[in-house]
Amino acid sequence: MSDAATPAVAHDALRDPSNTFWSSRAPRRFFARIETTKGAFVIDVHRDWAPHGADRFYQLVQSGFFDDSRFYRVRAGYIVQFGIAGDPATAQRWRDARFADDSVRHTNARGVVAYAMTGPDTRTTQIYINLRDNPQLDAQGFSPIGQVVRGMDVVDALNAEYGETSGGGMRNGKQDPVFEGGNAYLDRTYPRLDHLVRATVVRAP
Repeated sequence: MSDAATPAVAHDALRDPSNTFWSSRAPRRFFARIETTKGAFVIDVHRDWAPHGADRFYQLVQSGFFDDSRFYRVRAGYIVQFGIAGDPATAQRWRDARFADDSVRHTNARGVVAYAMTGPDTRTTQIYINLRDNPQLDAQGFSPIGQVVRGMDVVDALNAEYGETSGGGMRNGKQDPVFEGGNAYLDRTYPRLDHLVRATVVRAP
């Protein structure tokens, strides 16, 4: 069973990564609807694929962490990445809120969703969606938590013109301006990035 919190409690927990809310457990399976400036897509999350990752994603969605943020890294034919909060204070607070790894129990196929990371036990809040089959990521320890089951055409349509320049990867060490400036920085410097409007847990895809 999940330990669902009220919206107010979940949102308040964003200010405190040590809040007991962040030890709540996700349902065995749940759906997350992601509304964007290109339309909506739905992620089917399986806790048995990656328990720690599924729990954190469920908590982040419930808390509104992803709401009003940007798809800051879109590499055509490779991945879409999001998960740095639009508010710089929130982004900085969660930048180093790491949690334990999960073993890789599912391959990084097209449409599959996992956390970005820089090495063992470095996952935080950044999520990527595979735009193609990327089995090479399995051996690197990138553990999927679910897959897009509706709206993959929306994911494919997210603006890729800036590639790595607008957000880079965690491993490139070039994300400081995004964490420090948030939406204001991205909107000023990369104005045509697509927005993540809202993420919610829904009953069905």
